Formats: sequence, structure tokens, C-alpha cells
Amino acid sequence: MLLAIEQGNTNTLFAVHDGSSWIAQWRAATDSSRTADEYAVWLSQLLNMAGLQFGVLDACIISSVVPQSIFNLRNLSRRYLHVEPLVIGENADLGIEVRIDKPSEAGADRLVNAIGAHIVYPGTLIVIDSGTATTFDVIASDGGFEGGVIAPGINLSMEALHTAAAKLPRVAIQKPQRVLGKDTVGAMQSGVFWGYVALIEGLIARLKAEWGEPMTVVATGGVASLFHGATLSIDHFDPDLTIRGMLEISRRNPRPAAVT
Repeated sequence: MLLAIEQGNTNTLFAVHDGSSWIAQWRAATDSSRTADEYAVWLSQLLNMAGLQFGVLDACIISSVVPQSIFNLRNLSRRYLHVEPLVIGENADLGIEVRIDKPSEAGADRLVNAIGAHIVYPGTLIVIDSGTATTFDVIASDGGFEGGVIAPGINLSMEALHTAAAKLPRVAIQKPQRVLGKDTVGAMQSGVFWGYVALIEGLIARLKAEWGEPMTVVATGGVASLFHGATLSIDHFDPDLTIRGMLEISRRNPRPAAVT
């Protein structure tokens, strides 16, 4: 069985694939100081609740945008799964071209999403990933990663309003029924939510105009569902994009050697 670890700046996903389907998924807050042993204690309890144990996991793949965490995640795989993990950006062959000026700068999450989208959706794609940052990436029809746009995430923007302005409270993000806010909370929610809809629609329109050919837009990420039904610019909402890409990468690479 495969253990896929997808680590973002805010949350880390641990998912188990049995060769035919994903049978378990868990999330933890990302903490770069968490050791391999701490991960193991937490994960062993969740595995046990699902009727699993470390012994059935014989492969591991890691995608992380937090470089200081990779050491501990790698040690988790080595010590408790007894396998050398595939690490996106290090020892994993992605099987795609990265067509940007400095390919090493492309985030692991963006490349994994590119693969996860390309194997399902035909043609040229714009992949939107809404997390701590909101990324807009262009994937060519042959699967090549062409580059993209990085903007602050919606939660980051809301937190910045509260932190930088003394009189603005911390509020929950939700879809307002109207654009015109009648109080401070309503005005903040409208500005962030509808402002992000405008950001999404505007960048999609500009990317399509610059590319000059039809493009399919796919959205994923923890807060992407907030925009479902709020804009016609997004063609598909796909919450499994990232782990699908990780599974495909694991299949494109030979099984790593066991660690004793």
C-alpha cells in the first residue's frame, strides 16, 4: 500500500492507497518542528482506527512546500515503513517538461497538480489551487508545465485585514448574498469573497487572452469549494487533483529500495 504525504503551508494530508482506491485520508496542521517519531505516534493511532498498521505500507511519496519538514517526513518513511520515499523535487521522475526559466523554483504542489489534471482533462488547462496562496498554472496539452500566477490566499487576505487595521474584526469567510455590505463584517466578507471572484475571473480572462487558444479551468484546494456556483469561469472543481497526481507519479517511478 502507498502512503502519500501532501504538505502545504497550513495543512498536511496523509492518504493511503491500496492499489485500487484511496481507503483512508487524514489531515494535520503543518508544523515544521514535528519529528518523525511524533508523526509516527499520531499516524499509528489513525491507522489502527482504520484497521491498518505500518506493516502494510510498503511505499511512500512526499510532496512538500515546507523544505524544513522534508527531513522528518523522510525519516518517518525510513524508520516506520522501512522504505526510501519518493520526494517530489528530489528523487522522483515526474515525466513532464517544466518550461519556466528556473525549473527548480516550481513548487512541488504545482507540479503534482499539473500531472493530476493532465491525466483526466484533455487540452490546455488552467489549474487553480486555493490554499495559503492561490496559484493559477497553465498546463499545455502535452502535459508540460508552462508557468503561472501566484496571489495571496483568501484566508491570508482576511487575516491581513484584521491584523493591519485596528478596528476590523476577525470574521469567517462566507459567500454574502449581496455585494453591498450594510455593516463592517458584511463589508469585509463581501470585499474578500467577491474580490476573489473578480481576481479569479480577471486572471483567467487575461491568461486565456494571452494564450490565444481554448483552455479548460480546473479548481482544487481547501477553499476552492467556496467559489462553487459563484463564477462561470471555472469548468471543474476537483478536490482529488493533488493526490491523483501523486499516485500517478508513484506509478511512473520504480519501487524504492527497502531500508533496513
